[in-house]
Amino acid sequence: MNDYPAARWAALILIALMMFFGYMFVDVMSPLQSLVEQQRGWTPHIFGTYAAAEYFLNVCGFLIIAGIILDKMGIRFTGILASSMMFLGAGIKYIGVSDWFQNTAFNEWLGTWWTSMPGSAKMASLGFMMFGCGCEMAGTTVSKAIAKWFKGKEMALAMGIEMAIARVGVFAIFSISPAIAARFGSIAAPVGFCTVLLLIGVINFLVFSVMDKKFDAQLVDAGLKKAKEDRNPEDEFHISDLGKVFGSKSFWTVAILCVLYYSAIFPFQRYGANMLQCNIGDLSPQQAANIFRWFPIGAAVITPFLGAYLDHKGKGATMLIWGAVLLITCHLIFAFALPATHSKVLAYGTIVLLGISFALVPAALWPSVPKIIEEKILGSAYNLIFWVQNIGLCFVPLLIGSVLQASNADNPAVIAAKAAGAEFIPYNYTIPLIIFACFGVAALVVAIYLKALDRKRHLGLEEPNIKK
Repeated sequence: MNDYPAARWAALILIALMMFFGYMFVDVMSPLQSLVEQQRGWTPHIFGTYAAAEYFLNVCGFLIIAGIILDKMGIRFTGILASSMMFLGAGIKYIGVSDWFQNTAFNEWLGTWWTSMPGSAKMASLGFMMFGCGCEMAGTTVSKAIAKWFKGKEMALAMGIEMAIARVGVFAIFSISPAIAARFGSIAAPVGFCTVLLLIGVINFLVFSVMDKKFDAQLVDAGLKKAKEDRNPEDEFHISDLGKVFGSKSFWTVAILCVLYYSAIFPFQRYGANMLQCNIGDLSPQQAANIFRWFPIGAAVITPFLGAYLDHKGKGATMLIWGAVLLITCHLIFAFALPATHSKVLAYGTIVLLGISFALVPAALWPSVPKIIEEKILGSAYNLIFWVQNIGLCFVPLLIGSVLQASNADNPAVIAAKAAGAEFIPYNYTIPLIIFACFGVAALVVAIYLKALDRKRHLGLEEPNIKK
């Protein structure tokens, strides 16, 4: 089937749309930080705790288990399980932030149980935790599915298009989430909308699974894959194979680069719209979201072109270096130039430049993994990279939320706004943005080392994917 362009690209669209809906849900509340603070009483620290919940169980080891499930049970089983977890977790989060839940006895009890966080935040965090397990499992499943369907073909282009479609999901939600919340007067409305989309994502993967089952049967008939009953034990995945991943210096270099780079991207998305409000001034949440939404569009537009270039020309390690350089530049502009100029033009330009950085690194990073890891443990390798990445993504939002709150404890403008009960709190984001830039500097150092390692070990990271 994958010899027919229409079939393999149709399969890609089905699984990419599932991730599109998933990325929409990830950031559905990101442009609503000030509204959440107003309607539910969440402080920046609580908002950071909620954001970190997405990754908590993954860090505790779920992603390692997910990798074993993927390599043992296959793409179809794992994808259906992952998409179902995303939908169920979204439903729990919707209940937590819904208006009717706020007046229940359970919400009041939940607010007093264990730690002093609002019941809405605890319930939303629980749902986001389950969603995060499903979303990360789905991401690695999609990567392995693309590697399977596009092996020897336009793999980097396919991964680039999948990422581009997912990035458009971020653009879409930053565009429509504030509008839906304003239309219905509640932060719950956009969350409910995205929950319904995730149900459509489950259906999409069920359709893909039917196609993938037929594709497997064709591979067996063509002698390109052994039937399950005919496979040698050596061909099967064993837990002991994880040692090959953990013992690979190349793997750990890629994993560390991943966690450093993404720690300056995804946690930043949670605070990006509010940062623009604070650093530009005189912006509504809708206006700030309308500027920030162009961040993923820069990535979405250029990622497929970078994937095609990587397929035909290579230079993956070089792309990683340039992506880190752009990341550092953008965060320093946000920290120092934007508060000094209050320029919307500068904000737009820097957001798009950050999107280009976000295209360079993932476009080069994910197609590089099959070059250093054998296929039977590829799912575990992707999940282990995501596991390392999730350690950063779990703790960095907590760090940023705590630093933002602590660094503004004596800020006169913040104190005055809170005393007056203002809807908008003008936080100073300088220190959090410097922290994001430091992650970029560390990522640049690792990217330079990875290029040197590729030159020494001939990993093929600078070589094209399509062999002539």
